[in-house]
Amino acid sequence: MSTNDLRTTPITVIGAGAIGGTVGAYLGAAGYDVTLVDVDREHLRAIAEHGLRITGIRGDRAFPLRAIHADDLRGPLGPTFLCVKGHFTAEAMRRYGPLLAPDGFVVSLQNGLNEELIAREVGAARTVGAFVHFGADLLEPGIIRLGAEQTIYIGELDGRITPRAEAVRAALDHVMPARVTANIRGFLWGKLVYGALAFAVSCVDAPVPAILEDPLGRRVCRAASEEAYLVARTQAPRLERIGEFDPTAFAPGDAALARGEGALRALAEAMRASPKQHMGIWRDLRVKRRKTEVDMQVAVVVATGRGQGLPTPVNAAVLDLVHQIEEGRRGMDWSNLAEIARRAALPPA
Repeated sequence: MSTNDLRTTPITVIGAGAIGGTVGAYLGAAGYDVTLVDVDREHLRAIAEHGLRITGIRGDRAFPLRAIHADDLRGPLGPTFLCVKGHFTAEAMRRYGPLLAPDGFVVSLQNGLNEELIAREVGAARTVGAFVHFGADLLEPGIIRLGAEQTIYIGELDGRITPRAEAVRAALDHVMPARVTANIRGFLWGKLVYGALAFAVSCVDAPVPAILEDPLGRRVCRAASEEAYLVARTQAPRLERIGEFDPTAFAPGDAALARGEGALRALAEAMRASPKQHMGIWRDLRVKRRKTEVDMQVAVVVATGRGQGLPTPVNAAVLDLVHQIEEGRRGMDWSNLAEIARRAALPPA
């Protein structure tokens, strides 16, 4: 298998949801040999009968794709794009890792620090990091809505710029603008700063711009991001921008308040202009009523902060409230913001 051109070998996309479905659709349309793999038989049936339909900012188009159930997947697998939710990563790698060819590799197109879990199963040399941030939602079986475009960054775990990373970039450039980075860890930890506020706003059943316009909502989100920034800096010397979101705006020092408020206003404006008014986390909680990736993101911030002696009371409160919402023990009311502030003993804005 050549790692210089992924057109010469079949690509397996594991997880045909919002991210995996979008990636597979545009790769297939560009002429790559793609197989989507999923566990949802209704979703697979819709794709087989009508193609994978993607609506939103690029129009409305159906993509004919090969899509199979996970039980029918056979090895050896070459380039494999892992697009499952982070809390399914360990299970997915136990299942699919043994199917990987000796020269195959796994690209993590996920939220969180999944590369570490993947590398434990198949080795760091067969693991490629990626930062993905475009906005998409799986609305119903066979239908995805694309709400925002964002550059995808590809990075080897050791920071080298390799032909393999360039080949992955060339392929993914058909999906979104794509670049290779020597600082993939800076992107992944930068997104955990973004994730801190994303989970905070998702505790409330309201559009993100409305929550960020609310003084208490803005205060909670700024504090969550400030905590996460301090933790992230212990893990990555330089944090990268996450689309319109600049995690370094939450650094302590001169004009910290103005910088943080400015970053939140910019995010609110960007989302106000987008058809995507909520985080994917909100959709998990409010619409699909399923477990979120909170344990792969906010819990990592809290645990890493504890290990570094950095308090994260806002993120700890968000973590607990999201668990309660997942379990059906708490609603998604505006009062959740006050509860987070109370538990974290936040000073007034």
